[in-house]
Amino acid sequence: MTPADPAEIWTYLRQDPLLWLTATLVAYSLGDLAFRRSGRRPLVNPVLVAVALLAVLLRVTGTPYERYFDGAQFVHFMLGPATVALAVPLYANLRLIRSAFWPMLAALAAGSVTALVTAVGIGAAFGLRGETLLSLAPKSVTAPVALGVSETIGGAPNLTAVLVIITGITGAVVATPLLNLFRIRDWRARGLAVGVAAHGIGTARAFQVNETAGAFAGIGMGLNALLTALIAPLLAPWLVALLTG
Repeated sequence: MTPADPAEIWTYLRQDPLLWLTATLVAYSLGDLAFRRSGRRPLVNPVLVAVALLAVLLRVTGTPYERYFDGAQFVHFMLGPATVALAVPLYANLRLIRSAFWPMLAALAAGSVTALVTAVGIGAAFGLRGETLLSLAPKSVTAPVALGVSETIGGAPNLTAVLVIITGITGAVVATPLLNLFRIRDWRARGLAVGVAAHGIGTARAFQVNETAGAFAGIGMGLNALLTALIAPLLAPWLVALLTG
């Protein structure tokens, strides 16, 4: 019996969707371990580490993203239930939420519009046009909503998905140092800001820091998704036409 060729074994294994689900879970576990060993430093974000590890793995093995996603799509599916589960800490902080309703509403409106306008404006300033520019508009919204908004306004959902992930990771990394720099101590304000700007990944980071901040981040993420879904189809095409026409 001749020994099997490792290259042939790998070619066989990488066809199995379960391999890529396992790789995703292992990569995140390693990222979480690195995060805890670093003393929970924002720069060692578990999602950032996991994305970097998986990117290297796919590059080295020559695996197309479509094949990887065949296995990892279960994790994508769990985004929906995870978002719904945020209702538990929201309910636990209902009194605080009611007491800050109007300030939250004002901050939400300012944050949603600013995220959309600045993304499209900066993209246009750097020469982006058409579909690519429209794909930027919902980048601060949680992925399931962002993809639908992108498709509705004429963007590229696949590109929007990448931009959403980059936005979330960036927000999770810079939020704590930036809010500390500006001496913002109110956990409600900190959480809402992170949720509006960095959706689910930012919300996960907020929960790691403080439960109240996490609850308000969940509110910010959910309400920003709703508001952006309403205003993006009206505002984004007009803004793109104004800046590039």
